[in-house]
Amino acid sequence: MNEKTYLASYKKSEFDTPIITVDPVLFTYHEDQLKVLLVKRANHPDIGLWGLPGGFVDQENDQSLEQTALRKLNEKTGVIPPYLEQLYTVGNATRDKRSWAVTVCYTALIAHQLCEAKIADVDDAHWVVLDELEKMTLAFDHADIITKARERLRQKALYSIVPAYALPEKFTLPELQHVHEVLLGKSIQKKSFRRRIDQAELLIDTGEMYSMGSGRPAVLYRMKKTSGDYTFVRNLES
Repeated sequence: MNEKTYLASYKKSEFDTPIITVDPVLFTYHEDQLKVLLVKRANHPDIGLWGLPGGFVDQENDQSLEQTALRKLNEKTGVIPPYLEQLYTVGNATRDKRSWAVTVCYTALIAHQLCEAKIADVDDAHWVVLDELEKMTLAFDHADIITKARERLRQKALYSIVPAYALPEKFTLPELQHVHEVLLGKSIQKKSFRRRIDQAELLIDTGEMYSMGSGRPAVLYRMKKTSGDYTFVRNLES
């Protein structure tokens, strides 16, 4: 039997396969707090509980796992993030009451201003402050997934300017430093932070200024297209 004949006669339904889903963890920075996007489940299992806006892979139409993640985010929340990073894959016999299940998890940051109107129009989708999750019972193992995504963000804040994705397109250096500090949970030395950012040449000076109250106006910057991929040799705390 050649391969063509084998594939023509192959019946995947004859094999026991696990449930395959994709779960995106989308964060934003708003009101000086880190928030995660959750949706309320409309179907069993865990109906009525809040969880991540994920779902099943569409084998007929999805060409990749990332496409599945973007499709589910758009279907359930109307939000498309500026980037997606694969977080990890988890699978076992207990995480889903229906069957042995595998989920591929993604994570990303998005500026609140870019999606505020869309989320406001969706009754069963909300940004939830991370501290409030301790009081909630989430669907499946989504609390564990969010914890791992939060730690990934902390690491990103140490070695990159990925936190800038949580800001508007144009932002000041104090705003960039502050969102790093929120993600790290600690303060960063101002002069060292700015020197490292300047030396890496990751930002574009827009030529515009932003008044921050009684002090001197601050320069507005925006990210270069490749800046999100840059990794500092030493972390930004040092």
